[in-house]
Amino acid sequence: MTAPAQSLPATHPQSLLFREAFRGHPAGLAVITATGPEGPIGLTASSVASVSADPPALVFSLSGRTTAPLLAAADTVLVHLMDAGQAETVRTFATPGSARFTEDMDWEFLPTGEPLLRHSTWALRCSITDRVDVGSSRVIVAAVLGIQGQATGHGPLVYHDRTYHQLSEGSSLPG
Repeated sequence: MTAPAQSLPATHPQSLLFREAFRGHPAGLAVITATGPEGPIGLTASSVASVSADPPALVFSLSGRTTAPLLAAADTVLVHLMDAGQAETVRTFATPGSARFTEDMDWEFLPTGEPLLRHSTWALRCSITDRVDVGSSRVIVAAVLGIQGQATGHGPLVYHDRTYHQLSEGSSLPG
């Protein structure tokens, strides 16, 4: 399935306004991992969203030319929901060319073959059910096969205005 889209230059006023609008829209952060043809792969995503609780399903988008196509081609992925205690890992997976899945990083392969970041708050094992090309991105729909993890006590990690932020008890609004 392909969604129709008209491509605009990056300098087009609508493109610039679109980017500015989403810089002001905070998003939670996840690291998505899979096993590619040459070993473990992963990237940071701010586009993960729940779609359905019954049955559990989620969606995320991918763009880029290196890791994204390999993740999109995978049959299964692990979506690691990250909190503020994992900001350094999130930065690592967001930085092109950074060393990932090193001996210093606490990770292992699950028996099903996906690379698990053991310190993530939640890890959702997913089967990719649909891929939709939209403009320069690919939207991935995934059925959740299993969930492991637990709350860590760290505040949620969000991305807002090109910066990582930690939400805390004091950041909640009354009402």
